[in-house]
Order: sequence, then C-alpha cells, then structure tokens
Amino acid sequence: MEFKQLVEVAEKWCSSVPFDLIFAEEEEERRLDFYAEPGISFYVLCPDNMTGGIEHFHVWSESEDCLPFLQVAQDYISSCGKKTLLEVLNKVFTSFRPLLGLPDIDDETFEQYHAGVEEEPEADHQQMGVSQQ
Repeated sequence: MEFKQLVEVAEKWCSSVPFDLIFAEEEEERRLDFYAEPGISFYVLCPDNMTGGIEHFHVWSESEDCLPFLQVAQDYISSCGKKTLLEVLNKVFTSFRPLLGLPDIDDETFEQYHAGVEEEPEADHQQMGVSQQ
C-alpha cells in the first residue's frame, strides 16, 4: 500500500480514538508516530515490500512505560497472516486502554455488539440422541 494511503487510514483511525497522528515520514522509513494524553506515545513502522523494506508492521515506543502494553500488539502482528494497518492500530488501542483510563474492551465490545443484535428464536428441534422432556 502506498504510504499516502497508510497516512489516510491512520488519520481516519485517529478521528475515533484519543490518539493523534503527530508525525508521518516516508524518506528513511515508513513511520507513523502517535500520541495521546497522558503522555502515551508509540510509532508504527509500515511494510515496504516494493523497495525491500520490512515485511510486517512493527510497533514500538520510546517510552519505557508504554513498552509492556505494546507486547500484546507485537504478539498479534507476529501471529499468522498479514495484518492491515487498521487491525494493528486497533490492537494497539486495545492494549493501551488501561493507560488511557478506559474500561476493559472485552466487556464493552460484548455489550455494544449484542445491544443491536436480535437473537434468532431457537427452533424446537431435538438433537440426536437427546430427549427434550
């Protein structure tokens, strides 16, 4: 993906989270820097398969306080399959939720997801070998 498109994805992501894109540089490395109060910063190195750069996204922080929280995102990036910038940013955001003073994502996501989902009524059918008495 062209760097300009990656910057656009990052800017759109920033519009829905407390992070700001504070720096985007393509000359030496395809790097996007993000910042949020209270002093949470990280950067993403973007893949550049066209010129022999890195093959996968990489997240890091200059702040030692932030590094332990980025481990979850690093593990996610290292897992099977290629990831998109949006997937990486969302994983970083999830990792930083405690530092941002936000509630646990799992509970909130579960409630938001199920709030708008109407459950289908279960059909009255028997499972093989199980009596419904």
